[in-house]
Amino acid sequence: MEKSFTFLFLLPFFLFACQPASSEKAANGEEPETAEANPAAKGFNAAESDERAISIADSVMQAMGGRKAWDNIRLLQWDFFGRRTLLWDKFTGDVRIEIPADSSVYIVNINTLSGMAREGGRVVENPDTLRARIQRANSIWINDSYWLAMPFKLKDSGVALKYLGKDTTQAGAPAYVLQLTFQEVGDTPENKYHVYVDAATYLVRQWAYFAKASDQEPAFVTPWDDYQQYGKILLSGNRGKRELANIKVLEKVPEGAFVSLGVLLSE
Repeated sequence: MEKSFTFLFLLPFFLFACQPASSEKAANGEEPETAEANPAAKGFNAAESDERAISIADSVMQAMGGRKAWDNIRLLQWDFFGRRTLLWDKFTGDVRIEIPADSSVYIVNINTLSGMAREGGRVVENPDTLRARIQRANSIWINDSYWLAMPFKLKDSGVALKYLGKDTTQAGAPAYVLQLTFQEVGDTPENKYHVYVDAATYLVRQWAYFAKASDQEPAFVTPWDDYQQYGKILLSGNRGKRELANIKVLEKVPEGAFVSLGVLLSE
């Protein structure tokens, strides 16, 4: 995953006695799911992960609304730090990106790496240029969606999870710390994250980003604050000095969203 803290950011509890948060309802208002309801993605590095970290990851999924609720969400829209607006169809893999600063619109399918682009009011037609722009759009999606949805992706393909112990966030909240490293996934698999999971709520409250897994000090640390309910899931937009704004869970694809290069989302 490519995640340097510059624009472009091109960039997952051990059950001591019982299921964590078992006495509380999940964000979707239903009884919490069991860990078995959160299977790892194909390619998750279970061999390099430990059981305690995996249990915490499952508790995070429950706290965010549950795996079923996440899987049933189709359309997500958000503004990334005031720089661009994204619309992601999780079911089809279609992504629309609008960048007002340079009048760019990208439409890409992240599964097939096909799509179209417009820059400066002109449609990109040259095949080599279009290929590069589609790759750029895919990299933007990798980065921007991770800043939004990382708590749902702790057991993604290529991820190895380690439990590092208990610590406190910069805000002073007790937290369980997970280490995420990556193998052959994303744009920058050499990255590393320390993810701070609230010991009371199992919501992610902070992350620390390391450009290389061997780095001892993080390149940056940001909070994950201001969780809000969107449909049956929770999402956080506050990243300290930066913000993911205008977060929406949509029920219907906006007309022309994945076929029109006109400005639709950021008007």
